[in-house]
Amino acid sequence: MLLHASHRLIAISATLIVAASGPALAQEATALFEPIRSVLQHPRCQNCHIPGEAPLQYDSGTPHAQNVQRNVDGRGMPAMECASCHTSANSPASYGAHAPPGAPNWHLPPRATKMVFIGLSSRELCMVLKDGSTNGGKSLAQLDTHMSEDKLVGWGWKPGGERTVPPITREKLSAAFKTWVKAGAPCPPG
Repeated sequence: MLLHASHRLIAISATLIVAASGPALAQEATALFEPIRSVLQHPRCQNCHIPGEAPLQYDSGTPHAQNVQRNVDGRGMPAMECASCHTSANSPASYGAHAPPGAPNWHLPPRATKMVFIGLSSRELCMVLKDGSTNGGKSLAQLDTHMSEDKLVGWGWKPGGERTVPPITREKLSAAFKTWVKAGAPCPPG
């Protein structure tokens, strides 16, 4: 067994162990991670977990109107902060299907730790989650709490308007995440 102080080396070692242990373990890693991937790469999550500076909108991933930009802290540029339009709750249905959605503490991940979900393979997404330098310095337990308890994350399952919800419930996501972590958080093969 290899022990490394660096979480990156641990993650790489775990991936190599899965890949070197045969197709059955690689398939298990893929099966364990797939429910998590299906949620994180759904528009409700990936529209804010972006590689660039402009958040996306709608299920189509359209760049946000009004040239909205992230800023360093992820809360938008001065005079165009996210909370200017995105209040603590969804707009009433009478405002229309495309009214600004809302949830407490509306924001993007900070610029330094964007935690990008778009355009990544399952393996790459897995590595992003496990890497403290890309996930905001969170442990896997903290990520589980974030996904299962954070009110902004919870908005994804009550988005209002004509927005779709992720393919599994929040409770199933939390259960899948716990199962994946208990199995050693293996990453699918490349």
